[in-house]
Amino acid sequence: MANNQEAMQVCSLPLPPVQYFQNYSDENIRRGRASKPPPIIQETYTMFGNPYNAEDSIIRPLESQGFKRLYPQHFDRRRELRKLNHSLLVNFLDLLDLLIQCPDSPRRAEKVDDISLLFIHIHHLLNEFRPHQARETVRVMLDLQRRQRNETTIRLQKHIDKVSDILQQTLENLPDTELDSKLMVDTSKIDRLEQKNADEPRVDKCVPKDKLMCHLIDTMNTN
Repeated sequence: MANNQEAMQVCSLPLPPVQYFQNYSDENIRRGRASKPPPIIQETYTMFGNPYNAEDSIIRPLESQGFKRLYPQHFDRRRELRKLNHSLLVNFLDLLDLLIQCPDSPRRAEKVDDISLLFIHIHHLLNEFRPHQARETVRVMLDLQRRQRNETTIRLQKHIDKVSDILQQTLENLPDTELDSKLMVDTSKIDRLEQKNADEPRVDKCVPKDKLMCHLIDTMNTN
């Protein structure tokens, strides 16, 4: 009996993420040990102990869930929510009267069921606003990102303009590139000296005795 009760228990929250991402490490993926993604559900599945059909809409009608509809097919949601809220308050007051006057009355269970049914209808009508809420949330997030990017672009452009002004001011404050005439070297004399040396014929400055010795050595080598 205890084993059956443990088998029927369903965890209301998913397992910690560490149970998942450890199986998809780089080494496991490289060696092919990572688990393959689950196949797409085609028919029915169970979530939190409740059966679901893959072809059902996200927000299922009340009739498909086994509840009686208290409002027509075509209606104003705001008006119906206001009416359900008023009915909920009236039934709650009736329940308080029954608990005060006749706590053991069988109508107490009927009032509790009526209140539960009203809560279910209110919850269902609020869930029908979820798609609109999701679209509006995405729109607000995109608009916020757009404004943040525009503000970042404006700030960046201001910094660019400021840096450009600083660079322009720095260039204007630089001293003249002309050097002081006293520090400049007169290269004209060097140029004239090099030109003179190039024009003069080359004079053999070798000593006659050295030339005679070189001639004797060359003669000995040839013999």
